[in-house]
Amino acid sequence: MVKGANVGLSALSENVGAVVVGLGWSSATGEGDADVSVLLLDADGKVRSDADFCFYNNPVAGDGSVHLLGKTPTADGSEDRISFDLDAVPPEVDKVVVAASRYGGARFGELDDLRLTLADSTGDGLARFAVHDVEEVSALIFGELYRRAGEWKFRAVGQGYASGLAGLATDYGVDIDDDAETADAETAVAQAADGEAASARTAGPERAGAERTGTGQVDAAPEGSAPEGPGPEGSGPDVEVPGGTSTAPSARVPAQSRDGHAVDRAATGPEPAEPGTAAAPADAPKSARRPRTAKKKVTLPRTAKKSLADNDTWRTARLFPGSALKSDRERETRATSVVLSVMAQVPEFGRRLTAAFGAPAGRMETFTEVTLPHGESPRRPDGVIRVERAGKLWTALVETKTNGNALKPDQVQAYMDIAARRGYEAVITLSNDVALEGSPLVDVRIDRRRKHKVALWHLSWAEVVHQAQMLIRHEGVGDAAHAWLLQELLHYLQHENSGCHGFQNMGAAWVPVRRGIDEETLCQGDARALEVIENWERLVRQVCLRLGGELGQKVLPVQRARRGADPGARRTELADHLCEQGRLNAEIRIEGTPGVLGITADLRTGKLRTSIEVPAEGAGYPLARAKRLVRRLSDAPADLHIETLVDGRGTGPRGTLERLRPEPADILPKDGAQITGFRLSLFKGMGAGRGSAETGFIRSVDDAVDRFHAQVVAHVDAPMA
Repeated sequence: MVKGANVGLSALSENVGAVVVGLGWSSATGEGDADVSVLLLDADGKVRSDADFCFYNNPVAGDGSVHLLGKTPTADGSEDRISFDLDAVPPEVDKVVVAASRYGGARFGELDDLRLTLADSTGDGLARFAVHDVEEVSALIFGELYRRAGEWKFRAVGQGYASGLAGLATDYGVDIDDDAETADAETAVAQAADGEAASARTAGPERAGAERTGTGQVDAAPEGSAPEGPGPEGSGPDVEVPGGTSTAPSARVPAQSRDGHAVDRAATGPEPAEPGTAAAPADAPKSARRPRTAKKKVTLPRTAKKSLADNDTWRTARLFPGSALKSDRERETRATSVVLSVMAQVPEFGRRLTAAFGAPAGRMETFTEVTLPHGESPRRPDGVIRVERAGKLWTALVETKTNGNALKPDQVQAYMDIAARRGYEAVITLSNDVALEGSPLVDVRIDRRRKHKVALWHLSWAEVVHQAQMLIRHEGVGDAAHAWLLQELLHYLQHENSGCHGFQNMGAAWVPVRRGIDEETLCQGDARALEVIENWERLVRQVCLRLGGELGQKVLPVQRARRGADPGARRTELADHLCEQGRLNAEIRIEGTPGVLGITADLRTGKLRTSIEVPAEGAGYPLARAKRLVRRLSDAPADLHIETLVDGRGTGPRGTLERLRPEPADILPKDGAQITGFRLSLFKGMGAGRGSAETGFIRSVDDAVDRFHAQVVAHVDAPMA
């Protein structure tokens, strides 16, 4: 599509009751990013209330009709995806605006390949819109969905705001707090949470106006504006949770934020010690408090109450016990029943797992061991998910595998055929494996003669665990009972007998490839090297899911491939590099860190290297910068390697932290060359086995990333001042 063009969705597909919009971009460094937001507008072109502003701290809006799904790795980097249940959009909403914004003075002109994609409920692509000429804008409307004569249409907009998200939001009637009022509110919250006075924040610039840029013609919004004045005052209803009563905040959005962003990222301070108390992640900065559009949610603290047990041998009673599981069949049956039952009982969790699959935002029921006719041999899928909205049913069959067992193509094919005959919408596979773009886990045959299309989707157990962690540790759920259910689910999935531990095996090619590299007999083009590359990519994606769930932050793999490169061609090129160099390389971006975390597995030396490059920002003499860095790393391991990055010639002096603590000047270039930054690295031995046992490669990668983040990255999680 071109800028200003519009199209009716029904002309593109029959499956547009639910659609998924993807916003994507890339950058030369792999580090450029933006935040996605959605606004639901009435006939006057304004939000009905601030709750119609859907963003990172309010990811669900419009009675569940809009759901931010977060970022998904793609061949070109990553893509933010948004699920729209158009049948459930409130009738008062005439238009839905899809936008994104940058922060810290960044502009969209610094990103490449800005694009919007539109897909139907089966995952088939319907439209693509490439956005151009947005050099100086920090907020951008990619497109909008709007009603015309009872039909939903899509318009490619590509309109920018130099005034950022504040300008965009106020233009559509979102109430933005001024900085002084926000500072007072944050101070009060910090005093209540921490038990000590918080320093007052300096008032920032006045609210920016909505300064639009761009020359593209789009349909003008109807005239009229929302009345001036503050949003709803006072507190929301009390939420009863174990350990105390919390009060829901009012529904206004603070304008002051990190790096000048109009609406700050979520956080409300340290988690309380009592289970069930409403709280936000402990790792969030105290200056970043929860935007008031977010409803009060319940999270569970990381530290549990002191146990009342007599001694450590007493086991806590569990809703989903896992100790008696013995056979693979028992594990599959139990795991399917446990996860499906919690999906039905905790709406936020069920919706989180099914929104990307085209499921509506309605009443969900789940079933197990359902017998369905299939020729002479009836089939029994492991589960069935059924969602009802406005009298319409959405149905998905579920096929589950645990304990590393592979999906069987004939089983999946049979369920696809059954679903097509019975008019079901999807088949969902759930296993320890991780799906890769362009590399399907199961090849199925699609009968093109059938008018009804069935979508095939895959979930990893690691993703199920990730979503449960995000809800109960960071984002919150509706009440304490739902939080407790998710906690029990999480405990079950992480039990050693559950068989739901995610990707656990580097495959049969791992040992031959290691031996071939050691003996220098592995040749380029060897299919076994490609298998190792694919499994390495699966492992890295799982590391991102696990770390992101623990931190409550976006953690994604960084792709530095040529733009538009085919995923298969990219992996083939990486396999050739593995044969030549004997190393596996990956980079992951952790939100809030100054650079990307690099991971290198050297199969020749058996060493794992984790590293990050820290920019040498801030004023002062070079020696002062070096001293600041060493002080910041006071709790880091003594064997941490520090390399000086020098402008124009790569690396300069280097040394271990142990040696540099008494003599920071040793990492300064002797010729006075300009220092651009420092590379921090840790080395550890690499596990030899292909599995996730104590001595396995997968466990060693997990341990190396965890150690490096906790002992190094956590101390340099902001640019040096």
